[in-house]
Amino acid sequence: MGIEETGVQACGKHFIGNEQETQRNPSGGFIGGTNSPAEAVSSNIDDRTMHEVYLWPFANGVKAGVSSIMCSYNRINGSYGCENSKVLNGLLKEELGFQGYVVSDWLATHSGVPSIKAGLDMDMPGGIGFLDSAPSYFGANVSTAVNNGSLELSRLDDMARRIMTPYYRLGQDSGYPPIDASSGGLNFFPVSNYLYNFTYGPASVDVRDDHAKAIRAAGAAGIVMLKNVNNTLPLKAPKNIGVYGNDAGDLINGLYSLSGLALSVYGYEYGVLGAGGGSGTGRFTYIVNPLDAIKIRSAQDDSLVQYVLNNTLIIGQDSLSPTYPTPPDVCLVFLKTWATEGSDRTSLLVDWNGTALVETVASTCSNTVVITNSGGLNVLPFANNPNVTAILAAHLGGQEAGNSIVDVLYGAVNPSGHLPYTIAKEESDYSFAPIANSTALLETTDIYAWQSDFTEHLLIDYRHFDYYNISVDYEFGFGLSYTTFSMSNLAITASSSSLTATAAPAKIAPGGNPGLWETVYTVTATVSNTGSVAGAAVPQLYLGLPQPTADLDDITPIKVLRGFEKIYLEAGASATATFELMRRDISYWDIISQDWVIGTSTIGVFAGFSSRDIRATGSFTPLSGSGSGGNGGGYGNSTASATASATASASGSVSGSATGSGTASASATASGYGWGNGWNHHYGGDQKGPWGNAHHWGPPKQ
Repeated sequence: MGIEETGVQACGKHFIGNEQETQRNPSGGFIGGTNSPAEAVSSNIDDRTMHEVYLWPFANGVKAGVSSIMCSYNRINGSYGCENSKVLNGLLKEELGFQGYVVSDWLATHSGVPSIKAGLDMDMPGGIGFLDSAPSYFGANVSTAVNNGSLELSRLDDMARRIMTPYYRLGQDSGYPPIDASSGGLNFFPVSNYLYNFTYGPASVDVRDDHAKAIRAAGAAGIVMLKNVNNTLPLKAPKNIGVYGNDAGDLINGLYSLSGLALSVYGYEYGVLGAGGGSGTGRFTYIVNPLDAIKIRSAQDDSLVQYVLNNTLIIGQDSLSPTYPTPPDVCLVFLKTWATEGSDRTSLLVDWNGTALVETVASTCSNTVVITNSGGLNVLPFANNPNVTAILAAHLGGQEAGNSIVDVLYGAVNPSGHLPYTIAKEESDYSFAPIANSTALLETTDIYAWQSDFTEHLLIDYRHFDYYNISVDYEFGFGLSYTTFSMSNLAITASSSSLTATAAPAKIAPGGNPGLWETVYTVTATVSNTGSVAGAAVPQLYLGLPQPTADLDDITPIKVLRGFEKIYLEAGASATATFELMRRDISYWDIISQDWVIGTSTIGVFAGFSSRDIRATGSFTPLSGSGSGGNGGGYGNSTASATASATASASGSVSGSATGSGTASASATASGYGWGNGWNHHYGGDQKGPWGNAHHWGPPKQ
């Protein structure tokens, strides 16, 4: 993996179910008029959901060889993450075969011997207090526990072996760079408390090299173009440019958000948002803000650049009066949304009254382009405003944020980012997975009151919106380009003609049973650049897996993402997108047999450029080697119709094709995935949503 290729240990975090910051730690002091502390929130997750959603990415990390896993603050099904034997010993070390060490998040350790027996290998930062190394649950107490027989010596040896294994595996015992002598002064923890005399190297070593180029390119690659009416972008030498919003300018409070400054719940007011907050934030050596980058680039066209960065001033005047002549040829509105460790966002709207800012600018300027810098998703009430002609979700671009944005605005870079989340129409559309928090909880005297039941099960994000047939503004996987792409020639090929429902028993290796990682099917499709400029397409592969049971609480999503690939194509060029499907990709977690099982029914194959822009479909039945295709491209913002059908060959190969253009109706003849008559019953014109068929689980949508 990238980090460890350089000899640095990577840490996967936070294990597991750490899905909210509110009450992530136990509270102390007076609660509800008593001295009783409330324990941290408990993430209550069923077995199938744990395996198919939350454990899934950690399995990828373990398979890749991650050195350590950090256990989380929260409780999982009632027990703290760092002393939960089921998740640390059972899931991580036994089922996934993790050979590295488990390290606690800072102050996530709540016991000594019980945590060690549950699978915790390293306690951080060491002491029970945040800044002091003693007293400690570990330290000398580990020796005492071994000597009095409450902890087996073999477990202590196991802890040491796990901690040292990555050290030697990555060659850190030879030629590893010494610690920068300036590190101590930049740390929360005073050097005087160190229990080891480190050998330091030179201080303040400059390791930047030419990383700015890579940062600038990565920032541009991560920008998602959500809207672009009449080819507003790329900009074509506008003579009068207006720049608005407190996210457009330079930072005025320094380059480090953890410098001790008192930040509001919205972060700092003035300056581009290049990184989020919390202990994972970065210390900039400089930052390029959008306004400066626009000034430099626009000088090539001899453009006039006017700007007002005070959101309150613009909204209060309800006009662009500080700008003259007005309106500008194009109005660039920069918005931001702060996110940080330790607290949950209270709104999904942009911060600093950004929605009102856009509406104010757009009321005067008929060519308003909105750019957001955000640590997560935002609902965008102005998305359908006819005067908002383009929207870029620039996320957190780092030190080259301004240059990256300008590269996309002017077309030096063709946008190729795609959404890793759904942008719904209303904040309330996300209420199916609420954060556990209420006045009653804040005032409770019940120390175990904080419970977060993951009742959405497998239906997170796009899986929820698709299952309940909910319209959204921008679906998962969505992203526009300055060119256009098509997809054709879908082919599905089996690797074996004799596939069994479960993998053969085998010695557990990192990632679990090695059989789960074997390629069992390969899906290919031809992707073509049908536009006039070069660009990168991001073909995506989704599968419609069988519903294993009729359990009303055990809902299988209509489709799940199983692969994506970025392919750079010159205008008119084509290339093949290849997706290798492993056994686990086409399996579900069976809670009875406690194993990954391939269902007996048909699996749907959906290839396209977002979760709702499906350009080609097919199907296969892995345990029989046969399948047939259905119609594709018939929902969402799809612009192509496709049919795919084939009969399995003797080797188990199934292929399909996708051709044509236009809009197709949503229909299918394949059955087995999604229950009833196939997944398209969720889209087949029933305005009540998926409940028209009695086999679609749950109460009717109101």
